[in-house]
Amino acid sequence: MIGRRPLLAGLALAVAGAPALARAEAGMEEEDVLFGLIGKIRAHPGQRDALLTVLGGSSQDIPGCLAYILGEDAADPDIIWVTEVWASREAHHASLSLPAVQAAISVGRRLIASFDLNAEMRPVAGIPGR
Repeated sequence: MIGRRPLLAGLALAVAGAPALARAEAGMEEEDVLFGLIGKIRAHPGQRDALLTVLGGSSQDIPGCLAYILGEDAADPDIIWVTEVWASREAHHASLSLPAVQAAISVGRRLIASFDLNAEMRPVAGIPGR
C-alpha cells in the first residue's frame, strides 16, 4: 500500500506536469501558449436558434481558430455557450477584422440580449486536431 504523502506528492507532480505534457504531445514549444475563451450569451427570447445560425456560419476556416464550439444551455432556452481555442491571442484579435466575422457581429448584435459570462483561459489539453 502506498503512503498518503508519496501519493499526494505524485499527484501534485502529475498535475503540475500536465500542461507541459499536453504541449509536448501537441508538438508545441514552451513559449507556444494557446488562447481560449468561454462565453455565455443570452439571446433575446425566442432568438437562440437564429443566433446559433449566425455564429455558426461565421466560424468556418478562420486562420488560427483550433476549435469553435457552440452549445445550447440545457436549462435555459435563450442561452448559448461558446468555447473557443486559438493558436494565440493575436490570432483571435486578427479574426475580429475579417469580413465574415464583422458581418456576423453586425447581424448577431441585434439578436443578443446580453453577455452573461466571458472568461479567458489557457487551453492545455483536449484540443481537437492537436
